[in-house]
Amino acid sequence: MEFVHKSVLLDETIEGLAIKPDGIYLDGTLGGGGHSSEICRRLAGGHLIGIDQDEEALAAASERLKPFQDKITLVRDNYCNAPEVIKNLGITGVDGIVLDLGVSSYQLDNVERGFSYRYDTALDMRMDTRQSLTAREIINEYPERELYRIIRDYGEDQFAKNIAKHIAAARKEKSIETTGELNELIKAAIPARMRANGGHPSKRTFQAIRIECNHELDVLKNSLDELIAMLNPGGRICIITFHSLEDRIVKSAFRKNENPCTCPPDFPVCVCGKKSQGKVITRKPVLPGEEELETNSRSKSAKLRIFEKAAG
Repeated sequence: MEFVHKSVLLDETIEGLAIKPDGIYLDGTLGGGGHSSEICRRLAGGHLIGIDQDEEALAAASERLKPFQDKITLVRDNYCNAPEVIKNLGITGVDGIVLDLGVSSYQLDNVERGFSYRYDTALDMRMDTRQSLTAREIINEYPERELYRIIRDYGEDQFAKNIAKHIAAARKEKSIETTGELNELIKAAIPARMRANGGHPSKRTFQAIRIECNHELDVLKNSLDELIAMLNPGGRICIITFHSLEDRIVKSAFRKNENPCTCPPDFPVCVCGKKSQGKVITRKPVLPGEEELETNSRSKSAKLRIFEKAAG
């Protein structure tokens, strides 16, 4: 199966990076190389480091970026390890960073990966197939109360308690092995009148399980300060999110880096000594335009936020 992924908010991201031809750029979620190929087109003497934990994504991106092979370094890793990756490459800072946090079209459409509720296949959902934790283990071994918390918090599903209850009851009879079996349990846990609205009944639960399986929110939350610290003066980080949980984390981290002061509001001067790391470029997130929404349905929940490192 060919690795195809239409990059969301591509033009807006490239514009937001304010690319310098001789700059060093990091694509922390390389995917099929859509953003990276556009960055490379604008480099003359510059370099791009592409990171992805998905082996198939790296292979596809490597092929796509062949015309720029003298300008790129590709690494199989998680973007949370980016500081170590660039250090090992002898690089002290980068001029721009891109994170596209969406699941690629390829990953959703590749039946064997188990990301999608549209196919009946083994429960997997790993972004990095080297890790041992899979969706099957989460569904069959996590305590019911933990499943409830995950589906409630990561899926924001109002029927989280009942879904967790149905899963816990079913696995006492036999282990839940496939996405199809999980679909049926979720369907049974949601009242019929509610299933008629709001899209596929499994959408939120599958999102929640995927987030837990790949520790997506923890990785994002724990990485942002370090990624901003990696930026050279005037460098920018562009992050595309696809649900409110991610967007809130990015918005909060950008604000905190812009104004880290922890002094009480009534203090006449700052005494905590925490200095601003830069400024938020996007007071409101950049959203896809009508044309993109018409041609790429997966862009409808996308939001782009941009932060610029202080000049010095």
